[in-house]
Amino acid sequence: MAAAGASASASAAETTQTLELPTLTADLAAQVAQSADATQQTAANYELQAERDAAAAAAAKEAKKDLAEAKKKAEAKKKAEEARKAAAEAAASRSSTRTTLSASTTASAPASGSVATVIAFLKAQVGDAYVMGGTGPNAWDCSGLVQAAFRQVGVDLPRVSQDQSMSGTPVSLSNLQVGDILYWGARGSAYHVGVYIGNGQYLDAANPSKGVVIQDLSGYPATGAVRVL
Repeated sequence: MAAAGASASASAAETTQTLELPTLTADLAAQVAQSADATQQTAANYELQAERDAAAAAAAKEAKKDLAEAKKKAEAKKKAEEARKAAAEAAASRSSTRTTLSASTTASAPASGSVATVIAFLKAQVGDAYVMGGTGPNAWDCSGLVQAAFRQVGVDLPRVSQDQSMSGTPVSLSNLQVGDILYWGARGSAYHVGVYIGNGQYLDAANPSKGVVIQDLSGYPATGAVRVL
């Protein structure tokens, strides 16, 4: 009987210890669950932050693109305004130059009849552009301008400077008269022509940078001259 009692007591002790294990296991499971929740929350936080960073980067990129586009438009507008102002200033300068030159040379170039008509036409073109092959009404080359001027009085000159230098009667540069055609280069192969307007000056469609101007013969002496009127 004593042995049976001892056995029962030992079994009771083992049973008591065994019943404590489920309690420990539950606590551990709770801790593991809490850790898993924390890990999941952390991952979710990282994912949310990554999404926010990506959105911020995209917004910054778009803002940079918009800024560049706005800057480009502003520069284009500025250039257009500068071009408009330059064109307006050039037009005003051209008008002023035309008026000044015409006024300053009218009295110094006495002419009458057909010659006066030629000179008046030429002076009306001062300030026009030079264009190779130009025959008017607002752009000329040297021979195109001379041909058009003499056409006003019924004189039909050849089109190019080489042939115009062969027209009419050759005259000495020391005996020039208003309306004489000046040429540069050899007679028959001249490369440029203009018209003498008196007082040591001539009028010509000079070049692309000058256009139609009045100049002094002393600055660019002609090779020869011919008289057609």
